[in-house]
Amino acid sequence: MLDHSTKVELTRSELREVARYAVVCARPALAIFERERPDDTRPRAAIDTAQSFADGGERTKALRDSAWAAQRAAQEARDAGQVAASDAARAALAAAGAAFLHPLAKATQVKHILGSPAYAARAFELSTGDDPTVGVEHIMQSRVRAHPVVRDVLRRYPPAPPGGGRVGELIRQLDALLR
Repeated sequence: MLDHSTKVELTRSELREVARYAVVCARPALAIFERERPDDTRPRAAIDTAQSFADGGERTKALRDSAWAAQRAAQEARDAGQVAASDAARAALAAAGAAFLHPLAKATQVKHILGSPAYAARAFELSTGDDPTVGVEHIMQSRVRAHPVVRDVLRRYPPAPPGGGRVGELIRQLDALLR
């Protein structure tokens, strides 16, 4: 078992592959957000910025800023009672945040790898009347989308931690499937 002091070796290309995976998993949920909040481009900008990093760009302030902006969009959607849109924005936030996966062997880092598909799955569930089968279907699609590099990086970390509500459950389901 890895402890909190263990460092995880990560290359820039591995971080790019994790970010690419997060983008692919989050992008479908944009439709949910944009249907509810068509004038708010912050989640799309976060995904586009994460895609730029995955395609070879640098981890710049713009990437971090777009993640924070997506977080504000998620909070505003939640405050407006648009919970599916909020979780779709959180999927975009997680996509941008994937580029900042820390090389610390902590279970909490698994959310940087799997947060995007889990939040997207939850957004799909909520957009269909809280149907858990819809979320599980997205998790199964996310399993198939995971490049072997993503699986390898995930296995360097401890299993996903307990807690986190329904999104935490979805993270742990996907974590188990990918290990």
